[in-house]
Amino acid sequence: MSLLQLIACIGIIVGAFILLRLSPVEFADSLFSFLTARPPSIKAEINEATQRKKPSFFRREIMEVQDILKLTDRSSRFSLICVCSLGLFALGASIAIVMGNMFLVPVLAGGFMVLPIWYVKLTANHYKKDIAAELETALSIITTAYLRNEDILTAVEENLDYLNPPVRDIFAEFLTQIKMINPDVHAALRAMKPKIDNEVFQEWCDAISACQYDRGMKTTLTPIISKLSDMRIVNAELEYLMFEPRKEFSIMVILVIGNIPLMYALNHSWYNTLMHTVIGQIVLAVTAVLIFVSTAFVIKLTKPIEFRR
Repeated sequence: MSLLQLIACIGIIVGAFILLRLSPVEFADSLFSFLTARPPSIKAEINEATQRKKPSFFRREIMEVQDILKLTDRSSRFSLICVCSLGLFALGASIAIVMGNMFLVPVLAGGFMVLPIWYVKLTANHYKKDIAAELETALSIITTAYLRNEDILTAVEENLDYLNPPVRDIFAEFLTQIKMINPDVHAALRAMKPKIDNEVFQEWCDAISACQYDRGMKTTLTPIISKLSDMRIVNAELEYLMFEPRKEFSIMVILVIGNIPLMYALNHSWYNTLMHTVIGQIVLAVTAVLIFVSTAFVIKLTKPIEFRR
């Protein structure tokens, strides 16, 4: 009966979207914009700004994801994240309904909803690591060319085809600004500096800018490039240390969830008690809550540390 009700509910939702001519992307954007809206009163906004009152959990998570996507140049994917969250919300609720556990419906719906958000937070460091690796190559070949010809414009032009996005796009904008908008190299370097959230890149931009006044400052460029290699090695070691607690937690979660089919194979009466009685369903719901809450804490506490010099 629950399966038929679920199919009927899905049909009603799909029909409502068709009748209202509303796309899932528009609906998801509107819903998440409502969740991240500013407080309704000035007093509430002041309390939030002064951290007297923290934003709600979902609002904090969504705002953090928006910041991560902006820093990693993936802001356009926020709508996709919203759609995935709503789809997983429906999937989690559907699984609980098919299981016949009403206590589990809000737990799985809310837990599945934040999975794409947690995925973005977990992959942010890998994206930054790829950017740092590409940046190391780009700055190395551009610096080598600059030391040879002492012209940053020529050095970038010679090596632009060897760079990969998004670093290539940033240097292409640098060339476009100098050639078509403003020939001031210092202004172009100042505009390029904040486009990558990397301390060494920003120091390199300052050093190149200083070289326009004093050619003797070229000797500072090579040591700056070497910092990227040192930081990459140290960050790799830190990432390995942070990965161990996550691996142990994942194993524990798999063991906890795996006990359910194992119980079905070993003792049917225990399985029926767990799945089809009120007490057993409450135990399942509480267990799911603890898993999702623990996952949030593990992600927060094992957030990769970025080594800076």
